[in-house]
Amino acid sequence: MKKWFTCAELAGLGLADLPGTGRAVQMLAKRQGWDDADRECTAAHPLGVWRRRAGRGGGVEYHYSLLPSTAQARLVAVQAPAPEVPTVKEEVVATAMWAWFSRQRDRTKDKAKARLVTLQAVETLIRNGVNKDVAVTLVAAQRKVAASSIWGWYSRVASQNKSDWLPYLADRYSTDGGKEADCHPEAWDVFKGDYLRFGEPTATSCYDRLKDLPAVKSGDWAVPTLRTLMRRIEREIPAPVLVYARKGYDALKRMFPAQERDRSCFHALEGVNGDGHKFDVFVKWPDGDIGRPMMVGLQDLYSGKMLAWRVDKSENTEAIRLCFADLVADWGIPDFIYFDNTRAFANKAMTAGAQHRYRFKIKPEDPVGVITLMGSEVHFVEPYAGQSKPIERAWRDLADRVSRHPAFQGAYTGNNPTAKPEDYGTRAIPLDDFLKVLSVEMIRHNARPGRRAAICNGRSFDETFAESYEKSPIRKANPDQRRLLLLAAEGIRAHAEDGSLRFHGNRYWAEFLLGYRGQPVVIRFDPQDLVKSIDVYDQAGVFLGEAECLEAVGFRDITAARDHAKARRGLIKAQKALLEAERRLDAAAVAALQPDAEEEARPESKVVRLYHGNTALKSTAVTAPVPIASQDAEVFGRGVQQLLRIVSDNP
Repeated sequence: MKKWFTCAELAGLGLADLPGTGRAVQMLAKRQGWDDADRECTAAHPLGVWRRRAGRGGGVEYHYSLLPSTAQARLVAVQAPAPEVPTVKEEVVATAMWAWFSRQRDRTKDKAKARLVTLQAVETLIRNGVNKDVAVTLVAAQRKVAASSIWGWYSRVASQNKSDWLPYLADRYSTDGGKEADCHPEAWDVFKGDYLRFGEPTATSCYDRLKDLPAVKSGDWAVPTLRTLMRRIEREIPAPVLVYARKGYDALKRMFPAQERDRSCFHALEGVNGDGHKFDVFVKWPDGDIGRPMMVGLQDLYSGKMLAWRVDKSENTEAIRLCFADLVADWGIPDFIYFDNTRAFANKAMTAGAQHRYRFKIKPEDPVGVITLMGSEVHFVEPYAGQSKPIERAWRDLADRVSRHPAFQGAYTGNNPTAKPEDYGTRAIPLDDFLKVLSVEMIRHNARPGRRAAICNGRSFDETFAESYEKSPIRKANPDQRRLLLLAAEGIRAHAEDGSLRFHGNRYWAEFLLGYRGQPVVIRFDPQDLVKSIDVYDQAGVFLGEAECLEAVGFRDITAARDHAKARRGLIKAQKALLEAERRLDAAAVAALQPDAEEEARPESKVVRLYHGNTALKSTAVTAPVPIASQDAEVFGRGVQQLLRIVSDNP
């Protein structure tokens, strides 16, 4: 770029804010003092702004920095050279240099950046008309670096585009300066085979075993130092391979970043995910057993709220079924549900008929599972993968707030065999006490504010769920669908007199059972809440009705006795009313409708039996006649006439 111009040249460029003739530019220079004696550019004063023109004709030249800013910008644009188009080879080399530079340490990068800033300062002076030698000297003095160093940096970036100077200014030390000690190939294989295995043996123990080999002791195998072998391990074996070889599949899987999924596309109860969690607390069950309780829970995918849960000794089909029954009864039917692909969650009773169900042998005659019948789409995820189910995050909270609850002091087991507390095994919490604390903590878990999930935005799970639940389409289950989720017991026989049902120490009764006295029926019930009513079916599977639980009362409970007598009187009164409605004729009316008895036709005897001996009638004493009533006399008269006809017909 040309930096010095005569007045005629400046006028000929047609720059903004400058006159259009040489004479006018000369007069402008005189008015503004461009050619003052103390501003002349000489060897003693290299930063001057005017100089005497060399060559024929003489005259004066002015530095372009004297021009107005708009004129300077226009001048730079007019004289800007055409950009150089790098060749393919130059682009490849530059790309490789930048790739190498990105792998260097920050210390190396910072030194290169400082050198680039120094060269840019020199370039700025050069653009302002300062000689390059002078500019290097000035910048070297200002930045306290040797001028020879600046000239050395210039030699590194010679013939390179200014945009690619930075990687060329970084120090690139040679890697061929030191020769690595030799290692026998078989010794190297032995060391790798010992070091790259499960159990994560220390490098020192592997190296010691290598040194104890006869071939190494005899000097047949050359073995370098342990540090050299470990540098070679780091250099030749990729980090994922090293992790997989020593820590296994799960550790390698954790090296891959987990997928972040946005749950804002859902609405409340559109989808749920379920899993089981075993609490680290010893609980005493009603049958006397002591063990850690297993909770099966269902969590809303949208809000993170725990919607339903059940506690049992193990993760079994019954607990999962009843937990889903609670969800359907309390909230509704979800569109889809995520389960672990375990034997408990993938059982046929719940999920038979679902696609991609890789548990148990699938047969065409298998009945459709209850969840599938509800119209919910079941997805099976990989077990022990916390990224697949958000409920795993809830288990971490509950493990702290439930298992370590102060009410369970002495019953806490620790979260692994090596983390047992000092008072391990000194208590076992009764099941009822455990369930009370669990219920309170579950309520607190859902109501706790300040949740940091994107969909919650500082609200609680309850608030987030309620806000979406009120305005979302929710599928509700009808009573018949809810009954499908209860468990069945076969062979329950109704009482022969009152039709009541006895099951696990409880007694159930309803009026319709009077028609099934002494007959076997099928009941569906909640085994963890036998006080609730049960559903009764006949042997053919037809629903009959609900039977309420009749609770035993105190012997002297007068109120209960009065209520019982009132209920019995009501039943008897209702049955009397039904009887009167059905029986419109009494016994007298029915008897009146009966026809009179007809005289029976007697058969005639064709054979007469002969009597032997004296057939004369024995004389009897004559007594006074007994008076006969008129009606009786009439009857007697008819009888005599009939007798006479018989005699005349049989002489």
